[in-house]
Amino acid sequence: MSTYYDIDSANARLKELGPLLAALRDARDEVAAGQLRLAQLQDGDKADPALLAREQEGMTITVKSMEKAVRQIDVWGVTLRDIGSGLVDFPALVNGRPIWLCWKLGEEDIAYWHELEAGIAGRKPLIELE
Repeated sequence: MSTYYDIDSANARLKELGPLLAALRDARDEVAAGQLRLAQLQDGDKADPALLAREQEGMTITVKSMEKAVRQIDVWGVTLRDIGSGLVDFPALVNGRPIWLCWKLGEEDIAYWHELEAGIAGRKPLIELE
């Protein structure tokens, strides 16, 4: 980790990150639905090649937008943990000790943290941060 966030800078980043994570989650759902449609279109002897090509092209565009979003999250120095819940970790230092500030879609502000090796199961309220 080379970039560290404090609470204020992490909360400020949420203004851009939250919508990006929501779009990423929606795109993931769109790709899953597209895969089902492709499977249905390919089932049977009368598959329409043009329709298959359009569906595949649409999925390719969606996947590329997802890749772009993930790259942006990485550029910000934020670690994406789970697309479905929009779970991310911000690297932070507390008294010289590296930790993660933890946030997921639906939460208003950064309210949790955990040790580097703890993961979401080890999330603790910020008030417990020493």
